[in-house]
Amino acid sequence: MRVTVIDYKAGNLTSVLKALRHLGADAEVTDSDLALVEGAERIVLPGVGHFAATERLDATGLTATIRAAIGRGVPFLGICVGMQWLYAGSGEAPGQPGLGQFAESCTRFSESNEKVPHVGWNSLDVRSGSRLLAGVEPGEFVYFTHSYKAPVTADTAGTTKYIEPFSSAVERGNVMGVQFHPEKSGATGLKILRNFLEVER
Repeated sequence: MRVTVIDYKAGNLTSVLKALRHLGADAEVTDSDLALVEGAERIVLPGVGHFAATERLDATGLTATIRAAIGRGVPFLGICVGMQWLYAGSGEAPGQPGLGQFAESCTRFSESNEKVPHVGWNSLDVRSGSRLLAGVEPGEFVYFTHSYKAPVTADTAGTTKYIEPFSSAVERGNVMGVQFHPEKSGATGLKILRNFLEVER
């Protein structure tokens, strides 16, 4: 299985590549090769850092190329900021649009006694029917680090509560995203990545 991993110069891809290759994927990285994305069998967009960094995806033409690939049915997985990018935008960078696959926007956690960012292990509440989270039992733990969150909607595949419930996984057809880092989430994370690699087009 050939997986194209998108690098928008905002994070370390090493652990994502290691996890995908451990699962037998032929993982290749690009920061600007549109032909590579056009020929992708799977696309993964890992993300850390500030939402504004996704502007590079627009500048390189990757946004339009990824949108076209999704339209052709290529399975797409966004991780952390990569998941938030699937939405219309984020309050973290109001002037920078997301991909707009989901109409809502991401917002910062509400003020509370809990620390923001949300960092560490937390549990998943899995909605039935998710292909991405198939075999994940309710209450399994995954690793988070984020200050902004996606709302709970009909496209939510899994929820987590920290201060308030939020979408920790989303899924609509071939478009999928996880707010947590599966590559840092042990056996549960590998199970989720394997599910993505095995999704039928």
